Amino acid sequence: MAQSRFASRSMFAALSVESSGEESEEEISESEVKSSATTSSAATEPPAPPVKMSKTAMKKAAKAARLEKLNSLAAEKPNGEITAKAVSSSDSAEAGSFTGNLGDLEPEPPVDLVDEATVVSNHALEPPVTIPLEAAPPSKDPMELSYSMPTPEPGPSSELEASPIAPIEAPSSKQDAPPSDPENVKKRQNIFTRTLWTFIMIGIFIGLLLMGHAYMVLLVMLCQTLVYREVTALFVLAQSDKRDEVEGKDPWSKTLNWYFFAATNYFLYGESIIYYFKHVVFSEAQLLPFATNHRLISFALYTIGLMGFVLSLQKRYLRKQFGLFCWVHMSLLLIVVSSHFIVNNILEGLIWFWVPASLVICNDVFAYIWGMSIGRTPLIKLSPKKTVEGFVGAFISTVLFSLLWGSYFMRFNYMICPVHDLGVSAWSNVQCVPNPVFVWKDWQIPTPLATVLSTTLQTQITSISYVPYHLHLLSMSFFASLVAPFGGFFASGFKRAFNIKDFGHSIPGHGGMTDRMDCQFLMGVFTYVYYSSLIRQHNVTDRLTRPDRSAKNANRPALDITAKECICIEKLDHRQDDLVK
Repeated sequence: MAQSRFASRSMFAALSVESSGEESEEEISESEVKSSATTSSAATEPPAPPVKMSKTAMKKAAKAARLEKLNSLAAEKPNGEITAKAVSSSDSAEAGSFTGNLGDLEPEPPVDLVDEATVVSNHALEPPVTIPLEAAPPSKDPMELSYSMPTPEPGPSSELEASPIAPIEAPSSKQDAPPSDPENVKKRQNIFTRTLWTFIMIGIFIGLLLMGHAYMVLLVMLCQTLVYREVTALFVLAQSDKRDEVEGKDPWSKTLNWYFFAATNYFLYGESIIYYFKHVVFSEAQLLPFATNHRLISFALYTIGLMGFVLSLQKRYLRKQFGLFCWVHMSLLLIVVSSHFIVNNILEGLIWFWVPASLVICNDVFAYIWGMSIGRTPLIKLSPKKTVEGFVGAFISTVLFSLLWGSYFMRFNYMICPVHDLGVSAWSNVQCVPNPVFVWKDWQIPTPLATVLSTTLQTQITSISYVPYHLHLLSMSFFASLVAPFGGFFASGFKRAFNIKDFGHSIPGHGGMTDRMDCQFLMGVFTYVYYSSLIRQHNVTDRLTRPDRSAKNANRPALDITAKECICIEKLDHRQDDLVK
């Protein structure tokens, strides 16, 4: 209370000292008496009537009101904090904290706040007074003034009077750090997850490759099952509507989908087992009936599925059921049949599966790298992120990579030998007669060209060593770079047709299995057709000897004939034996 009374008295004295001679000492003393009386009895007695003000006092009051208005406009911030305005030494004597009329001079009650400001009066002998710093509410009375003085820096009073007081801002508890973008955070997390699962898949792939052919076949079957599930689920997604929720769905649609899937796999993989492991299948009495009647059994299974589909037709689901029937058969053709060819590549030699699959992965990686580095021209509308520069750069990189990658793995018998025992692994001692495409040969350089090369390189060059497999590597790299990406474009158009980003969520960070296998199916079919047409050796070594034959026939030399020719010769031999009998 003493500090408030002192502040009010000093402020009023500052106003009265500078007034002209029109205001007498009686008015000053009377005002001081009334101010002290009002302060002591403010809680019990009503305020006294306002004292008559002189013209000079009214001018001072108007000047103080303008000063308060300027300070309030300059001190307000958008976040609601109040910063005290710097005032000059000439106005510091007129500033104060008081409410009501000038005649009342009722001091404000102190408020407990954290931030306080020290007000230094013009009188050098008087000690500084500490008053609370608060934001005064807007006043409706133009003569009612209420504002806070800033805290001056410590130093002599003369320096404070000569220079303005710097504004003091309330300390902020939060640092002005730029807000993190949720999209960037999500993108970084997606890149991390995608990279992590890429290395996980590579590790699993290499581990199964070293464990043997059987594990690679199981991996292909697992991939084709996931792809088939994702593709057939799209038809259900496209045909779902509110009427299905009310009437219910066809209970046999999913069952028949997987029945046709199992029947198709039985036929295709049965053909592969019989062809590559005939020496095992036909030697077992229990497997012999299934081997000899395999195609008849497969046709019977498909016929049962067709009959079940016809019996499950319902009038309200006819269009949907026939659409799903066509959808399933197209999925079987594009997925299961392609996987069957990939399995055949594995059984012909792991190199015919490992290298083509690696070329597709290499082309995809280098297309991304070149596209991000120098890509500017869009390649195809179905994939806006694909660029011509990335496509060409990936082509050149894949061709060079194929020569290095294939030349390294062709040195191992485990990679190039066809499978005869599913129990072998990378640590087994695999021996076989290599295919002629893996045998090194010498190409004789024409004499004029050999002379030029020898003179230029200062060494004798007459031939160049090569393997035919290098030429096949170039063919496969061309297909992996120029044709196989269109399998990915086909899948992109498929996703756009259904307005989806990924086929599924089988692989974290990569989407579905279909998103990773779209190019592999096309590459696998090409490799099988290319190998069976240009590389496979259709040779069967058979002495065509039987225990009951003569010694002349027994000494007949071995013949290199095809399997069909061997069967025909066997039939002719049986007929000759029957005629002799």
